[in-house]
Amino acid sequence: MAGLTGPGLAGTVLPFWHSHGKSASHALERALLSPHPGSTVTNLPSINDRALALLKTLVERYIQEGQPVGSRTLARESGMNLSPATIRNVMADLENLGLVTSPHTSAGRVPTVQGYRLFVDRLLTVQPVDEQTVSRFREELTGSRNPDEVIDAASSLLSEVTRLAGLVMLPRHEKMILRHIEFLHLSERKVLVILVINDQEVQNRVITTQRDFTPAELQQVANYLNAEFAGRELESIRSGIIDSMQQTRDDMHALMQTAVDLADRVVRTSREGDCVIAGGTNLMGYAEMADVEKLRQLFEAFERKLDILHILDQSIEAEGLQIFIGEESGYEALGECSLVTTPYKVEGDVIGVLGVIGPTRMAYDRVIPVVDMTAKILGSLLSPA
Repeated sequence: MAGLTGPGLAGTVLPFWHSHGKSASHALERALLSPHPGSTVTNLPSINDRALALLKTLVERYIQEGQPVGSRTLARESGMNLSPATIRNVMADLENLGLVTSPHTSAGRVPTVQGYRLFVDRLLTVQPVDEQTVSRFREELTGSRNPDEVIDAASSLLSEVTRLAGLVMLPRHEKMILRHIEFLHLSERKVLVILVINDQEVQNRVITTQRDFTPAELQQVANYLNAEFAGRELESIRSGIIDSMQQTRDDMHALMQTAVDLADRVVRTSREGDCVIAGGTNLMGYAEMADVEKLRQLFEAFERKLDILHILDQSIEAEGLQIFIGEESGYEALGECSLVTTPYKVEGDVIGVLGVIGPTRMAYDRVIPVVDMTAKILGSLLSPA
């Protein structure tokens, strides 16, 4: 491994989108140059400039072509005066470090998740967003008539421009405070929930329950929730009921367990509506997403949304742009994907997260600046006039 040790090669991070002369935020530059918390890159020995330059060339070529990269291609594309034999030796060392791998059907190599992570953290050169694209985003988002339309348009634009799946978490301007709740039996295991939240905002949701409830049971639960939890945040009701169960007589437990089940379904239905995903079918065009079973799991995740929302919740707590590569997301369905996310702000306060989902072989240099630009424009449009 001695052939790889030496000084590291720092990636050049360029300002990547601009309007009226404004360049990229320092927060994004820090995000690009700092390893992801789940990364193993920080445990690697130092790698010399030659090896890093070859890794950079390999990743860029693989992202562009989608085919394993051989030593002759690297010799030609890297611009380095190295023989194919020397390059093969360097590639063997990089493979031993877990940064590249050689598919059994090819003599060339492809980056691993760890290789992508090192590339993103230290070697990536991002590309400026052209003024035409910036203008398109501003015009189409500004033309939307209300916040919901702005969110839908932002997700669609992210998808169209990146050719990946765009996602936007709905803004969380305020907590959902329960004022009143009613349940209406529709059919077996189907219940209409009528919620009055915050300042008399009415929401209707259809939930699927684990068993069939009689109208009398539903009325009893509604009376209990209205009496005990009106004025409480909706997502805190479930834990509040469980706390109360420990202090009440046994004959109340059945009612309270029913209330827990129904409240849980209401909150889950609410959370599933908190994210807009557009362009999922774009991912079917990538060869690495051709596995039918993996694609089915991914589309189920898109439909369910809760796993993706959990990742977005992590991103909303972080500072700046986040990149989850492969298994770093913690979800099997997203194991072949990368997520690029960033919070968007109104008057300095983070109110949501947006980003894209695509194969690990995505064009990070183009995708990252588009995501960051969209967050800035969306935040400015949602700010009070």
